Amino acid sequence: MQFQPDMLSRKLKQLCFPGRAFSYGLNWALAGRGVVVNDKAFQNLTNSELQQKGATIAESLSGLPVYVRGNLLGGSSDISKAQYAKLLRQVTAHLSSIANVFVQDGAVGSSSECDAKVRVISDSPSAVLKLSSILWKTPSRAVSHDSCPLTVYVTTSISPGVVNAVGLRAEGDNGFIAADIERSSLILCGKGFSDANGVKEALAALSGPVIIARGGLLLCARLLVSGDSVILLFAPEDTIQRCANLLVSADAGVIVSSHRVAPLFQTGDSGGPYTFKLPTVAILASCDGSGIIPSVAKLSPGQAAYHFLAGYQNGKFFPAYSKFAYIDALELAKAFMSKLKDHQILSYLVNAKKGETSITGKDLLEMVPSMLAKNFPPFEPKGGKLQEKYKSFLLSKFGGMPKELSF
Repeated sequence: MQFQPDMLSRKLKQLCFPGRAFSYGLNWALAGRGVVVNDKAFQNLTNSELQQKGATIAESLSGLPVYVRGNLLGGSSDISKAQYAKLLRQVTAHLSSIANVFVQDGAVGSSSECDAKVRVISDSPSAVLKLSSILWKTPSRAVSHDSCPLTVYVTTSISPGVVNAVGLRAEGDNGFIAADIERSSLILCGKGFSDANGVKEALAALSGPVIIARGGLLLCARLLVSGDSVILLFAPEDTIQRCANLLVSADAGVIVSSHRVAPLFQTGDSGGPYTFKLPTVAILASCDGSGIIPSVAKLSPGQAAYHFLAGYQNGKFFPAYSKFAYIDALELAKAFMSKLKDHQILSYLVNAKKGETSITGKDLLEMVPSMLAKNFPPFEPKGGKLQEKYKSFLLSKFGGMPKELSF
């Protein structure tokens, strides 16, 4: 029996073997990402299905090298364009040479309004199992129809010689992480998938342009919930540790859209909400043992943006409280100010130092009713040269300040 070409095409599209090992459309999509399926491609398997395919819970690692190129600020990259292109050719050739590949679809950001869709292509079910605990679930159709999805290539069994050939440094035999913002792609070599913090850092860098283009505000903040109030918290890491049991997620990273706020990565609370209403309060926690910064003070949107931009902590500055080094902090501060104004979000500066002790999450929550009632006075520094210190740093870092931003 002979099939006409169009009939053969329809028949191929209808083929589906047990375990979701074949999909005509998926194979074409993978080919568009440089991966030609050699035998089978397993898509969006559940955790139990992945374990049946041999997935195990991998040991967590930290501190692996993270290389990023094409950053938004136009500065020097950790990896050259030629190096990344060569690495990507080696990786896609490897994935095309093995019998089975595992494909998992997900998203950075739990709100479909401003998220970044992600497709993972892996040679290992264990890597997919690990990444499934980081990415939010999303329908595969949403990824297939997205205009700018991110692609994550995972190669756990690629030859170590590939690293040497490209000229990158791996952490022993553990591998590395490489991202290209312009290509919207991420490569996890060796055990790179096991470094959750490194993977999240790279995914935040890649997803930033997509989230911003869709009207989202990507902030290095955490969420606190008190009754009906959602609190946006910016704080140094030691303060975060003292609040950890009260946070929606210990991970830094939220997306603020026009209607809601959403964690960047999975929170680990499968029964909790995935998105929240817009914050009623933004708290900027600063550490100042000198007593110049008061315990609590109300800020105008312009002041909040100014202190957000500075990120002052015990005499040092950490712009935008941010780990997201690939986003323009000044533009972020201006967007943050607009969001506070447009949605009438109250903002407060809190000194995380209480004499010899430090505030806790419980302390912060106890302040919220008074913050909502606007019982705290406006910010006025208690003497000293702090204002000049702020000004000197911000001018040296960002040049001229918009007049709307003020101390």
